[in-house]
Amino acid sequence: MRELGLDIEPHRKRMVTEQLDEKFKDATNPLRIVFVCAMWMTGFDVKSCSTIYLDKPMRNHTLMQTIARANRVFADKNNGLIVDYIGIFKDLKSALAIYGSASGGGIKAGELPVEAKQALVNELRTALEEAKKFLRGVGSDLGKIIKAKDEFVRIGLMDDAVNAILVNDQSKAGFITHALKVERLFQAILPDVSAGQFSMERKAIQVLAERVRNNNSQDLTDLSAVMAEVNRVLDKSIKVKEQYIIKNAAGSHVLDMSKVDFEALKKMFDKSRKNIELDRLRGKINAQLQAMLRVNKSRVDFAAKFEQLIADYNAGGKDIDTFFVEVISFARSLSEEEQRGISENLSEEELAIFDLLIRPNIKLNKKEREQVKQVAKELLDTLKAERIVLDWRKQQKTRAAVRVAIFDALEQLPEPYTKDLYDQKCEVVYQHVRGLYGIKYSIA
Repeated sequence: MRELGLDIEPHRKRMVTEQLDEKFKDATNPLRIVFVCAMWMTGFDVKSCSTIYLDKPMRNHTLMQTIARANRVFADKNNGLIVDYIGIFKDLKSALAIYGSASGGGIKAGELPVEAKQALVNELRTALEEAKKFLRGVGSDLGKIIKAKDEFVRIGLMDDAVNAILVNDQSKAGFITHALKVERLFQAILPDVSAGQFSMERKAIQVLAERVRNNNSQDLTDLSAVMAEVNRVLDKSIKVKEQYIIKNAAGSHVLDMSKVDFEALKKMFDKSRKNIELDRLRGKINAQLQAMLRVNKSRVDFAAKFEQLIADYNAGGKDIDTFFVEVISFARSLSEEEQRGISENLSEEELAIFDLLIRPNIKLNKKEREQVKQVAKELLDTLKAERIVLDWRKQQKTRAAVRVAIFDALEQLPEPYTKDLYDQKCEVVYQHVRGLYGIKYSIA
């Protein structure tokens, strides 16, 4: 090695001092390539191993075992690849005669556990045809997208295709499935040069799939962006007069939806790529809804209503124009719910406890409601100041202290709360606190 200008000692040291076998089995470890002389060829299972290069003669059981190192099922691995430098394929048939069907291995006469790579190429060609057929079924032509010379024309065609794919959730999921299959097979063929003939179609499908996936993935911290999107659409279709503007509890201006000219809105909406706009709006609403539910589980009715809206549309129970109006209306109600804490003079965290205490349908007069609000505020102040400490849920003592604080605070509830109702609310509030307040007790 020294005569060749190489230093083998660091590598030999690693082989002796490190658990290289365990590192190679770890799919996240940077050790990706090993040169094997003997031991790892048999009885060594690495599910993530996808490629084996053969450059030494092998026969019978050793050959079968070595090839089997690449055929283990793992994550998105489509197949194992055997690169044969020595012409060992002929010996595989002999090995199969001994260790295949003759030994009860389930291999029928003429069958082989390996195929020429051309089989993968054919699978990819079929997968691409299926994807293109799907697109034609929704009124889009992948060939026109690829051949478009003008960039703006190409973008428009792709927008049309995305809009057609997003007609409902089943269509969206169907196209993503086709795109994943194409990508999996394309990656399996690489680095073979035969993959090049499919690169343009594969790329176009993946771009479409990415746009479909990301169309509604915007993450929001509040619903103001959703309502801004709604108002942007509305502003294009109608001129809002001053009497159509109302103020919510926070003093912010919102549209009075009862005064909106939906006919004018519909005419504008008909000219847009409606499925894209709806899918994007749905994503924004859903992101905010999930954020609101994390703080206050009492809003579960909103989630159920939103899911039902989507289910009805996917089932064909509503046309897209009706669905659009209903989604806007739902966004409006969600915005009002987000502002309800301000009108109740409660923070989001206090409102969550207050809702747990007054629902469902506990009859209270105005004075009693104010009393319950005060209980919610004082309980949260006590918990944050004295009881909810680092890792409080891990110790019985600190958990008990939180439970006692809840029981003590809820003793101040007004008369409508009977003993049974008091016990029930104590448990409900404790489970809420236990689920929501971990290492960090404040809600960002």
